[in-house]
Amino acid sequence: MASSRIHGVQRVLSKLESSVKAGNYYEAHQMYRTLYFRYLGQKKYAELMDLLYDGAILLLSHDQQTSGADLAILFVDVLNKSDASTSDEQFNKLSRLFGMISSDVPERDTFLASALQWSVKESQEVKSGHPHLHQSIAQIFWKEKNYTLARYHFLHSTDGSGCAAMLVELHRQRGYSSEVDLFIAQAVLQYLCLHNKTSAKDVFDYYTTQHPNIKKTGPPYILPLLNFIWFLLKVIESGKLAAFTVLCQQYQTSIERDPSYVEYLDKIAQIFFGVPPPRPRSQGLLGNLLQSFLSGLDDSESDDESQTSHPRASTSRQQMETDELD
Repeated sequence: MASSRIHGVQRVLSKLESSVKAGNYYEAHQMYRTLYFRYLGQKKYAELMDLLYDGAILLLSHDQQTSGADLAILFVDVLNKSDASTSDEQFNKLSRLFGMISSDVPERDTFLASALQWSVKESQEVKSGHPHLHQSIAQIFWKEKNYTLARYHFLHSTDGSGCAAMLVELHRQRGYSSEVDLFIAQAVLQYLCLHNKTSAKDVFDYYTTQHPNIKKTGPPYILPLLNFIWFLLKVIESGKLAAFTVLCQQYQTSIERDPSYVEYLDKIAQIFFGVPPPRPRSQGLLGNLLQSFLSGLDDSESDDESQTSHPRASTSRQQMETDELD
C-alpha cells in the first residue's frame, strides 16, 4: 500500500514537471494542489512546505498571480498544521512571497493576514504579528509607495529608524512645510501607545536629525511641538506623573493642534504613569491629569497614616488595537 502511494506521488511529480516545461501553468497548479493533499495526509510537512514555496515562487515569477497566491496561502496553512516554529528563515520566505504577489490580487490580503496570525503563535505578548515580519512587510509597502500601510506595519515593528526615513520621504513628497513636526509627533505618540518606548525614541532621533527642514539639531528646537515630544520621552523615563502633568500644561497650545493628541496622551498616562482611564471629558485632559495627581497626593498622605499601598494601574495592559491608532 505504501509503495503504491509513493509511486502515485512520483507520477504526479513527473506530470507536474512536464506541465511546467510545457508552460501549462493551470495544469501545474492543479498538480501542486493534488500533491498538497497527498503530502498532508502523509504528514510530510517539510517536503510539502518546500514544494509549495518553490511552486508559489515559480508561478508568481511567471505572473500566474492567482495560482501563485493560492500556493502561498497553502504554504502558511502547512506552517500552522505542522506546528513549525517561527524563525527569520520563515519570515524571509513569507516576505518574499508577499512581495511577489501583485497588490491588486485579492488573495494577497488573505495571505498576509494568515502569515501575521501564524507569526505570533509562540508569543503571548505580541498579538498583531511578529515585529520582524511587520518590518519586512513595511519595507515592501514603502517600496510600493503605499505610505499608509507602510506606516501601519512600521508602527508594529521595532524599526524606528526605518519608520523615520519613510516619514521624511512622505512629508517631503506629500506634506506641507508647516506639518514637519506633526508627522513625527503622531508617530512617537502612537509608538508609545503601543508600549514601545525604544522605537518611539529611535523614530524621533532619526527624523529630527535627518529631515532637511529641521535646521536646529536640538534640543531646544525652533518648533515647540518637537520640544514637547523630546521632553515627553524624558518624562516617561523618569516615571514622574507631576512632571508629565506640568509638561502637558506648558505645551497645551501645541497639543491642541491635533485633537487626537489628547487621546494618545490619555493612553500614555495610563500606560506609563498608572493614571486610571479618564472620566467623561467634562474637565479635559489637563483637568483629568491634575485631579489624578492631586488624588495621588491625598492617597500618599493616607498611606503614611495607615501604612497601606496606593494601588497602581496594571502595566500589563492589552496592546492597543490598530483602529485606536487611526
